[in-house]
Amino acid sequence: MMAAEHPFSPPGPEAKVFVISVAAELSGLHPQTLRTYDRLGIVEAGRTGGGGRRYSLRDIELLRQVARLTHEGLGLEGVRRVIQLETQVDALQQKIAELQAELATAHQALGTVQNLPVRVTDAQISVWHKPRR
Repeated sequence: MMAAEHPFSPPGPEAKVFVISVAAELSGLHPQTLRTYDRLGIVEAGRTGGGGRRYSLRDIELLRQVARLTHEGLGLEGVRRVIQLETQVDALQQKIAELQAELATAHQALGTVQNLPVRVTDAQISVWHKPRR
């Protein structure tokens, strides 16, 4: 096949392409530390058919974050919880963005305008009481 038929596209940030020695160097951690984090499920490496570990750019960013948090005194269980919560926050923010886009599309299709929040100082409130008999 000719190269023009299949142009090269670099791997994305999730692609597990770095061997453990390169990931250790890029993250500033010892390879044994990476093995420990993988075993504990803090930063899970991908595996080759032969069992070798492979890390992505996102994994390396996460390893750097783990190193920073542990350097600041957080234990590994605390680090695991922080990462878990940050992952949940990211997923929720993505879902909110999707729902906001869906809502905007629906408003556009219906020709309506979204309700804007009203400051309490601009609101007028009337209270109605049922007359007593």
